[in-house]
Amino acid sequence: TLLHDDVVDESDLRRGLASANAVWGNKASVLVGDYLFSRSFELMVEDGSLEVLAILSNTSSTIAEGEVMQLITANDTETGETAYLDVVTGKTAKLFGAACRLGAVVSERPRVEKDALETYGMNLGIAFQLIDDVLDYSAKQATLGKAIGDDFREGKITLPIILAFRRGDEAERTFWRRTLEDLEQTDDDLDHALTLLQKHNALTDTVDRARHYGAIARDALGIFPDSHVKNILLDVIDFCIERAY
Repeated sequence: TLLHDDVVDESDLRRGLASANAVWGNKASVLVGDYLFSRSFELMVEDGSLEVLAILSNTSSTIAEGEVMQLITANDTETGETAYLDVVTGKTAKLFGAACRLGAVVSERPRVEKDALETYGMNLGIAFQLIDDVLDYSAKQATLGKAIGDDFREGKITLPIILAFRRGDEAERTFWRRTLEDLEQTDDDLDHALTLLQKHNALTDTVDRARHYGAIARDALGIFPDSHVKNILLDVIDFCIERAY
């Protein structure tokens, strides 16, 4: 999914290194991404579990739908929180949730544990994506591993933008429409965007939303007894929210 993601987003960097599409081109990246998808299905067939196959196929379909929804909402400043969360759920949370549920499935755990781990993963994924959207406007490029402001330059409508647009006056909304819908941007526009995001507490409020979903993920693990493995899963929540990259 990351290979396809970098092609769709036209990204040149991935974790501080040149992305696959930047090195080998879009065609190679898409084909290798397709191969990895196919290979994952082969591995699931070897497992012999119809439940595993059902989860994997459903997740692949949902991720694709999420990416299409993101394309539909791109450059649309009227996008609301519900539509944004639908995209996040489709392209990120579903992947996290499936990965967590699959662990319980292959371990032949009871349904209540499968459901709990999927709930954990889904909410962890939402929290992860919310922080990812914040980092695009707040992290240091050397730490983040990609160019700061990429979302802004591409006209992506993320929660910080949605909050700032909704809370801004008409002059500010005109700025967002020019830069994100029309993609008419000057060298100073990113700095002005950062000023507006800070003015309306859009970044801090997005982090608070991430903490909310992190708390739901934490609660989902409540059915499991204390253990080293459970502590690792709890630490992952903290990392996703407090990370700088």
